[in-house]
Amino acid sequence: MTMQHYHRIGAGLRGLLLANVLIVTACAPEARTSATVADTGVTATGDLRVPANYRDTYQYLGTWAVAAESAAGSKEMHIVYASPGAAAGHRATGKFPDGATLVKEVFEATTGPMTTGTVSHTKALKGWFVMVKDSKNSHPGNKLWGDGWGWAWFDQGTPTKTTSTDYKVDCLTCHEPAKATDWTYSEGYPVLKK
Repeated sequence: MTMQHYHRIGAGLRGLLLANVLIVTACAPEARTSATVADTGVTATGDLRVPANYRDTYQYLGTWAVAAESAAGSKEMHIVYASPGAAAGHRATGKFPDGATLVKEVFEATTGPMTTGTVSHTKALKGWFVMVKDSKNSHPGNKLWGDGWGWAWFDQGTPTKTTSTDYKVDCLTCHEPAKATDWTYSEGYPVLKK
C-alpha cells in the first residue's frame, strides 16, 4: 500500500467517526431527557398516587426518627425523597418549585443492641405520605389540594389508592408547625442547605 492509500483510509475513518459523533450528539439530549423524566404521582384530574420507581429517580432528602414513647430508640423511621430538581429549586428560592413531589416512606422501627450501641432501624413499611407542590391551585374542587400542595396518605400495599379524603382534616394538622417553611419540615433535610 502507498502512503496516499493510507491517507484516503484515514480520511474515510475520520469521516465515519465524525458521522457517529453527530448521530450520538443528536440523540443524546433526547435520551437524557427521557431518562430524567420522573413520575410525579398526579393524574390529569388531580388524583394522587405513590410515584412509580421513586427510589430510582428521586433524590434522597433525609430521614426522621420518631422516638419511642416508653423505651429507648425509635418507634418509626420516616425516609423522604424529592422529585428531580426539587432540592436544587429549594436551595435557589427557599421553597419547592411547582410540580415538586415529596414522598415520605413511613416504617415501623425496631431497636436493639449492636456493636456501636443501641440502634434503631426500619422494620416494616406502614405506608407513604405524598405531597405535590401546586401554588397555582390547579385542582380547586379536589379536597386533597390546597395551601399550595396536593396531600395524600397511602397504606402499605395500596400505593395507588389514598385513604385521605380531606387534606385539612387528614394532613394539615401534622404540618401546622411547619407553616412558615411552606408546610414542610425542611430543617431535617441537609441537601436543602446552601
